[in-house]
Amino acid sequence: MPRYSTAFGMDVHLRSTTVCALDAETGEAVTRRFRGNPWGEVAEWMSGFPGPSLAAYESGYLGFAPQRELSGLGVDCVVGAVSKMHRPAADRGRKTDRRDAQFLAVQLALGVVTEVHVPDAECEGARDLARALADARDDAVRAKQRLSKFLLRHGLVYDERNAAGQRRNRWTGDFWAWVGRIDLGDAAAMATLDHYCERVREADAAKAALEAKVKSLAQQPRWKPTCDALKCLKGIDAVTAASIACEADGFARFATASGFAAWVGLVPSEHSSGESRFRGGITKAGNKHLRKLLVEAAWHYKGASRSPKDLAKGQVVDAATRRHANAGVRRLVDRRRSMDDAGKQSSVANVAVARELACWCWAVGRMAEGA
Repeated sequence: MPRYSTAFGMDVHLRSTTVCALDAETGEAVTRRFRGNPWGEVAEWMSGFPGPSLAAYESGYLGFAPQRELSGLGVDCVVGAVSKMHRPAADRGRKTDRRDAQFLAVQLALGVVTEVHVPDAECEGARDLARALADARDDAVRAKQRLSKFLLRHGLVYDERNAAGQRRNRWTGDFWAWVGRIDLGDAAAMATLDHYCERVREADAAKAALEAKVKSLAQQPRWKPTCDALKCLKGIDAVTAASIACEADGFARFATASGFAAWVGLVPSEHSSGESRFRGGITKAGNKHLRKLLVEAAWHYKGASRSPKDLAKGQVVDAATRRHANAGVRRLVDRRRSMDDAGKQSSVANVAVARELACWCWAVGRMAEGA
C-alpha cells in the first residue's frame, strides 16, 4: 500500500458517521462526528487535510454504498476486512465510535488494513439476484414443510403408488389432486389448509421466476464465457455457474487455487504449536453462499461416471478448457470413490470433494477468462 499523508478512519453507522483524520507524519489526530451520512459534507471536510489521503471503513451491513458515494466525490476510499483487524486486548473493554475510527486510521497509516474487493454495480446486482434465488428456494422448502407437517398432524400421509407398486413423489399433479380431495370437516382447518397450499404455490412460482432470470443472466456477454466453462463440470448447471461467476467476480484476482478455496472457507482449520499439530474441520470463513453451492454441487460426484459431461444447447467452450474440465470430472469422481472405499463419512468425503471442486472451478474459470 502506498504511503499517504493523511489517513481517514471512519466508523460508519446507519444514522451517524465518525471520522478520524490522522497525520501520518506527526501522528496528530482530529475527530469529527457527522449526523446521518452526509457524504458530500464528509468529503468536503476531508479535502481540508493535506494529501495524498486514503479513507477506510470496516466491512459490514452497509455494504459498498459508502465507498461508491465517496469515490464518486473524489475521495480515495477502501473497505477494510473486519475479520482481519487485530485489536489490542486492552481496548476490548473501551469501545466507542471515536476510538474505533482512530484505531482504523492508525491501521490504515501503518498499511496493515486488508482491503475487501469492491464489485461494480453490475456485479453486485447479479450477486443480489443469485442470492435472492437462494432465499426463494429456502422459502419454498419452508412452505412445503409447513404443509406437510399440517397434514401429518391431521393424520394424512400421501401414500399413493403407481402400477409398479412404487410410491409416488409429492408435489406432483397427483399429489395436488389428492390434497384437493381432502375434507377436514372444519371450516377453520380447511382455511388453514388452503393458506398453506397457496403459500407453496406462490413460493414455487417465485422460485421458478427467479431461476429463469438467473439463467438469462448466465447468457449475458460478461458472464457467458465463464458460465459455459463452469458448466463442463458435473454438478454445475446454468444457475449454479452464474452464481459462482458473479460471486467470484473474476477468478484472475485469486493468485492460486488454494487461495480461492480459502476465500470460500473450504480449507481445513489448523491449531499447531511446537511439536503439536492439529487439523480440524473446514474454516467456514469467507463466502457462505458460494461455499453452500459448491458443497451441494459436490454431491453429484457420489455415484457419478467418469465420462465427460455433454455440452448443452448454445454452450460454447474451447477444446483446451473442455479437456481440463473433463480431467477435473475424472479426478473428482475417482477422489470420491476412493474415500467411499476407505470408509470415510459421507459428509466428510463430500466436503473434501467440494474443496477440490472449488480449485477446478478456479482453474477452468481462469482459462475461460484468458488468464
